[in-house]
Amino acid sequence: MARWLLALVLLLAPLGLSACSAEGGSRPQGCGAAGVACLQGSALVALETGKGTVQIQLDGAAAPLTAGNFVDLVNRGTYNGTVFHRVVREPVPFVVQGGDPQTANPKVSPTQYGMGNYLDPVSGQSRLIPLELKLTKEETPRYGEQLTAPGITRQLALVHQRGAVAMARSSDPNSASAQFYIALQALPELDGRYAVFGRVVQGMDVVDRIQQGDKLLKARVLEGGTLVQARP
Repeated sequence: MARWLLALVLLLAPLGLSACSAEGGSRPQGCGAAGVACLQGSALVALETGKGTVQIQLDGAAAPLTAGNFVDLVNRGTYNGTVFHRVVREPVPFVVQGGDPQTANPKVSPTQYGMGNYLDPVSGQSRLIPLELKLTKEETPRYGEQLTAPGITRQLALVHQRGAVAMARSSDPNSASAQFYIALQALPELDGRYAVFGRVVQGMDVVDRIQQGDKLLKARVLEGGTLVQARP
């Protein structure tokens, strides 16, 4: 019961992200949307933290846009020096969340952590991507809609298993930007609500040691990571 109450509370304020825009329904969706390239194939990314290194495998087949956005931000150095600003382990293990670009700025107050997006250096606007969910029997992902019916969540290609890596967002399904989280245990209550795009393949013991306030020192692509502008 405690687990479901925790999930309900956290879903009412989704993963600490503020509402980014009231125009979610009007933004372009799918591969190439908002100038974001898609990941072709897979990518292996290393997250170097103060507690050790975590390796995550990104799935460009099931989440090409979301994974492509993450690889692009890794390549830009967006995550270097950021803070894991939200770690929830009580009353039950939940998530380790980071990726807010503004947490790398020492002038930003910790009270503002979790409120930032990636700002496009050309336009100065937040880069926002739509919710991306793929069903196993469908060729391409669906965009911009939550899939929460029990029968359909069982068909999701990527689910919230322990070690799943997914995008945080506000109440707008199309408001993910840079912040991400790692599931500390299976979280089926989040399936169909948030976009899973990869999983931890090495260093889950490191994730278990991360505390709120610890830093993500550097993120880098180890293998793969080919980005394309259209559907791979």
